[in-house]
Amino acid sequence: MAYLKREGIEQADAKAIVAECFAVLHHTEFAPLFTQQSRAEVGVTALLPEFGNLRVSGQIDRLAVTDDAVLIADFKTNRPPPKTVEETPTIYIAQMALYRAALARIYPGKRIECALIWTVGPRLMKLPTALLDAEMAKIARR
Repeated sequence: MAYLKREGIEQADAKAIVAECFAVLHHTEFAPLFTQQSRAEVGVTALLPEFGNLRVSGQIDRLAVTDDAVLIADFKTNRPPPKTVEETPTIYIAQMALYRAALARIYPGKRIECALIWTVGPRLMKLPTALLDAEMAKIARR
């Protein structure tokens, strides 16, 4: 609150911003992304022979590995951000689908959950598994 006050943000607006930030940090399913055990800016490289030896190389903004899952999130700055998953640019869905496929090879047997964090808001948007599977099917057909 002190920082926002110094930046000239009205108190009511500052309270809303802080509440939105904490909502992302404490999101029920993705809270492990922001613990001391999580990692930031994790490089990932994988060869996906099941997709014609497709090579994936990128940097995951936030990653957490739990007992049964791998959680990944990428920050996006679109203004305005999409309101629904269906409005999300395909390139972001493809990016996360590829990261998910790469991590499935690195962490076999673990559930891979993906989300986008829109910095305007901020807001965490979970990406449905079915959507990511469909995007990988499109990639495989190319």
